[in-house]
Amino acid sequence: MGRGLIIAGLLLVGVGLLLHFAPGLLSWFGRLPGDIRVESENGRVFIPITSMILISLALTLILNLFNR
Repeated sequence: MGRGLIIAGLLLVGVGLLLHFAPGLLSWFGRLPGDIRVESENGRVFIPITSMILISLALTLILNLFNR
């Protein structure tokens, strides 16, 4: 379990560095068909359904490759 936490931490640091130094890398996030964005005078609602499905599929594939 400790090894898995270390790997997860390193992955999070790597993603954080990518987002910091290459902010345009994930410019597609939240702009896919199926993502809900409602803006009004009183507030905003953002529900990235399609983006979350894609991220879930990618993480599932990656974790399945590590477990084998």
